[in-house]
Amino acid sequence: MADTYSRVYLHIVFAVKNRKALLDKLWRNELFAYMASSLNNRGHFSLAVNGYNDHVHLFFDYNCKELISDLVREIKKSSNEFINTNGFCSVKFEWQNGYGVFSNGYREKDIIIKYIINQEKHHSKRSFKDEYFSLLNTYEVEYKNEYVFEFFDEIDLKN
Repeated sequence: MADTYSRVYLHIVFAVKNRKALLDKLWRNELFAYMASSLNNRGHFSLAVNGYNDHVHLFFDYNCKELISDLVREIKKSSNEFINTNGFCSVKFEWQNGYGVFSNGYREKDIIIKYIINQEKHHSKRSFKDEYFSLLNTYEVEYKNEYVFEFFDEIDLKN
């Protein structure tokens, strides 16, 4: 009987609700380790989990055994509980609705890992908004502006 073999790398990006800069440098590495462990416990293989003060990047070898939307929902839910249970934030923490998911080939793996590991340095020169739209455009993802994350400048204009 034939077996099934796959190698699917996914890069998932999502943001803190209202894009607030709540992922404090003092504890975000603990959060990223927790998220990596959560991916591994679900049968995926975490390759890089990192982010900045208002968003996170997950890059992993996807096992193809659960829907991506279910995986993201469960990672957000468990990490949200992890943050709130540990009292990392002085306010109730929540992730923003939605996410971006991008597939990558084996030959791109090291480039994506390096990109995710260097998030803090990367964001000293570029906003998350610019980064996210760049990802959408690079992967030729069709989108409508009104359905993309709210960004600081848009929130500030509403108030």
